[in-house]
Amino acid sequence: MASKYLSFSSSLLPSPTTSTPNQWKKNTLNKPTTLGLVRSAFAAPSRTTSSSSSGTKKRIWKKGEYPGFSETSLPGARRNPPIKNVKKKLDRQNKAKAWACTVTETLSDHIDNKHWLQALQVFDMLREQPFYHPKEGTYMKLLVLLGRSGQPHHARKLFETMVEEELDPTAELYTALLQAYCRNNLIDEAFSILNKMKTLPNCQPDVFTYSTLIKASIDSSQYELVESLYEEMNERQISPNTVTQNIVLSGYGRAGKFEQMEKVLSGMLESTSCKPDVWTMNIIISVFGNMGQIEMMERWYEKFRNFGIEPETRTFNILIGAYGKKRMYDKMSSVMEYMRKLQFPWTTSTYNNVIEAFADVGDAKHMECTFDQMRAEGMKPDTKTFCCLINGYANAGLFHKVISSVKLAGKFGIPENTSFYNAVISACAKADDLIEMERVFQRMKDKGCVPNLTTYSIMVDAYRKEGMNDKIYYLELEKQELENKANMPETNKDFESSSMDE
Repeated sequence: MASKYLSFSSSLLPSPTTSTPNQWKKNTLNKPTTLGLVRSAFAAPSRTTSSSSSGTKKRIWKKGEYPGFSETSLPGARRNPPIKNVKKKLDRQNKAKAWACTVTETLSDHIDNKHWLQALQVFDMLREQPFYHPKEGTYMKLLVLLGRSGQPHHARKLFETMVEEELDPTAELYTALLQAYCRNNLIDEAFSILNKMKTLPNCQPDVFTYSTLIKASIDSSQYELVESLYEEMNERQISPNTVTQNIVLSGYGRAGKFEQMEKVLSGMLESTSCKPDVWTMNIIISVFGNMGQIEMMERWYEKFRNFGIEPETRTFNILIGAYGKKRMYDKMSSVMEYMRKLQFPWTTSTYNNVIEAFADVGDAKHMECTFDQMRAEGMKPDTKTFCCLINGYANAGLFHKVISSVKLAGKFGIPENTSFYNAVISACAKADDLIEMERVFQRMKDKGCVPNLTTYSIMVDAYRKEGMNDKIYYLELEKQELENKANMPETNKDFESSSMDE
C-alpha cells in the first residue's frame, strides 16, 4: 500500500528592516548651519588696504564679538552628537528590538506546535542575547511541553537552569516538573519532588499537586497510593476538588472497582464544596456505556439530570457511541435528532461514533453515507475517522477501498499514529496479505511510530494462523526488546530519543 506523508519544517527568518541615513545627510547639508547664521548676524563691514599688491580683504571684529565662541564651544560644554551617529544608534536599537520579537515569537510558535527540541534550541539562543531576562511564564510553558513530549530528563535540566539563573521556584513550577515525571510513569521521581516541596516554605504542595500524583497512581494501577495520598491531604487540610474526584472516579470505573466508585460518587453528592459536574456525569455514563450496560447508563443519566446537571455535546456523543456498539440504531438516531432539536452541533466525534458503529458490522454502505454527510457539512475527519473506515472496509472484504482510504488520509494530511498503522496492519492480516503487512510494519518503524501490544497481537495472530512459528519467535524477541527500552533508566531513554530527533 502506498501512502502520502507530509514533512514539517520550520525556519527562523529574521526580518528587521534597515535604512541608510543618506536622506538625513542630504537634508542636513542643504540647510544653513548655526555657525553661518551667527557669522551673518555679527559680521562687521570690511575695509580694503591701500596696498595694491594685496587684493584680499580683512575682517575686523570688535572686542567680544568674535562669533567662534559660543556656549557649546567653551571648555567643558556639552556638544550634541552628529545626526548621522544618532541615526546609527537608533537603527541598532530597532534591530535589537526586532531580533527580540523574532526570537520570542519563534519560541512561542515551537511551543504551540509541540516542537520540543526546536523550542529548546531557540530558548538557548534567546538566553545568549543581552536583552534576555528570565521569566517564570516561559519556563512554565517549556516544562509543560517537555512533560507532554515524553522528555522528563530535559525538564529536570531546564528546571536546574532556571535555579542557576536565580529565578525563585514556585509551587506551580515544581508541580509542572512533577507532572512531567507523572506523565512518563516515573512515580518514584514524582514523589521525590513532592517530598522536596514539603521542605520549602514557599513551595508547599496544593490540591493540583496531589491531583497530579493521584492520576499517575491510578494510571499505573497503584491504588494503594491513592488512599495514602488522600490521608496525607487530610492531614495537611487540603480538600480534594471536583477535578480530583473525577480523576478517581474514572480510574475506579476503568478498573471495575464499582464499590469504591460508588463511595466516591456518594461523597460528592452529599458534599457542599465538591459537587459533581457534567464531567462527573460523562465519566459515569461512559464507564457503563463501554461495558455495554445500557440500562445502568440510562439510569445514571436520569439521576444526573434530576440532580440539575445539563448534558453537553460530549454527553450525547457518549450515548451515541454506546448505542452504536450494541447496534441499537433507533436509539442512536433518536439521540442525534434530540441534539438537533436542542441545537447541539454534530461534531467530528459524533460522526466518528456513527461510522464506527457501521464499521464494526462491515456495513460499508451506511458507513460511506455517514462519511459523505460529514464532509458535506464541513466536518474535518481525523485519524480515528480513517481508522474506522479502514476497519469497516476490511470487515466488509473491500480491500481495494482500504488502499483508497489510506491514500485519501495522506491527501488530507491525517496524522499517522500507532492506531492508524494498527488499522492498516489489521486490514492486511484479514486479507491474508502477510507480505504487505510486514511492509506496513516496517514503514511504521521507519516513521518513528512505536508499535504497541495491539500491533504485536495482530501480527502474532496472523502468523499463528499460517503456522509461521519462526516469525512469531522473532516478533516476541522484538517485543521484549521494546519493553526493556521502555523500562530503561530515565537518562539513557531520553538521550536516545533526543539523538533520534536530532
